[in-house]
Amino acid sequence: MSDANSSGVDERIKQQSRMRQALIRPELGGICGTIIVFVLFFIFASDSGMFNAQGVMNWSVVSAQFMIIAVGACLLMIAGEFDLSVGSMIGFSGMMIAIFGVTLAWPIWMAIIVTFIMAMAIGWLNGFIVVRTGLPSFIVTLAFLFILRGFTIFLPQVIERKTIIGGIKDAAEGDWLGAAFGGKILTGLFQWFGDMGIIATFERGTRAGQPVVDGIPMLIVWAIGLVIVGHILLTRTQFGNWIFASGGDAEAARNSGVPVNRVKISMFMFSAFCATVFATCQVMEFGSAGADRGLLKEFEAIIAVVIGGALLTGGYGSVIGAALGALIFGVVQQGLFFAGVESSLFRVFLGVILLGAVILNTYIRRIITGER
Repeated sequence: MSDANSSGVDERIKQQSRMRQALIRPELGGICGTIIVFVLFFIFASDSGMFNAQGVMNWSVVSAQFMIIAVGACLLMIAGEFDLSVGSMIGFSGMMIAIFGVTLAWPIWMAIIVTFIMAMAIGWLNGFIVVRTGLPSFIVTLAFLFILRGFTIFLPQVIERKTIIGGIKDAAEGDWLGAAFGGKILTGLFQWFGDMGIIATFERGTRAGQPVVDGIPMLIVWAIGLVIVGHILLTRTQFGNWIFASGGDAEAARNSGVPVNRVKISMFMFSAFCATVFATCQVMEFGSAGADRGLLKEFEAIIAVVIGGALLTGGYGSVIGAALGALIFGVVQQGLFFAGVESSLFRVFLGVILLGAVILNTYIRRIITGER
């Protein structure tokens, strides 16, 4: 008996080198991009305060916003579908919370819960139409992009005669669920950091002695929580295997007993859930809802997912990679400001990095499939 056989290795199976295994990891592009971005801004913007406590909080909040919607977009894209209604869902959900909580004077907790139910019902409808009709999700969700945006503009104009509804902070005062989206955690710890001189404090005014960063916003907590849940769901559960199978080869997955339709519909609902989390945190922070909220967020979410290594064809991707793509977004958007660069160049960066990510992902797909 040969050594190979005695060691239990089947010679018929082609063993992959560690280098090849590393190259086909979906997070590769996100990891490389994150390292490059941090190095560049550490060189060119570190003196401007980008990496002090307040600077870190600024780009962390922006990154968390991208991260929340990127998690939902990532799982849906791995399942082989797209949701172009995410941005409109953000505006619509925020407006519904304002109408229910301010105009109709419902308790904020009730307004939030009903809004989540409505949003996930719309997500279910998106998925149901896609799986029942066989229409591309691009077309179906594009239609809902306009439908939801239209209602977001129409409803407040009819009810309030305006497209911005304020007063949410006052309505949410003392509300238990409102605090879960608009509050902060570890405030005592940050006050201690300020007292010890670890982070800067205000020297004048009514906030004298208070730390410039007084806690971690719930927006960041939700972002981290969704990334952890999404990663575990995708990599440690049977449902995660179903997501990969549904996006990789739906017909083969069906023949293997995978409930493809249920998986896809569930991912549309989860995408709507993530968009509503974003919207709720946003209205609690700003204290108002506007008809223009969420514009272009669907494309930013998709770009973050692509940067994170997901293939546009489905069946391949990583929640951690999508989170890194969102982190790159936040760091660059705020880093350009700290570096004194014209902020409009942020869109140029998005286009360049998207093109580079697609080229890299195409190369990875060819490695995986053996295509030339």
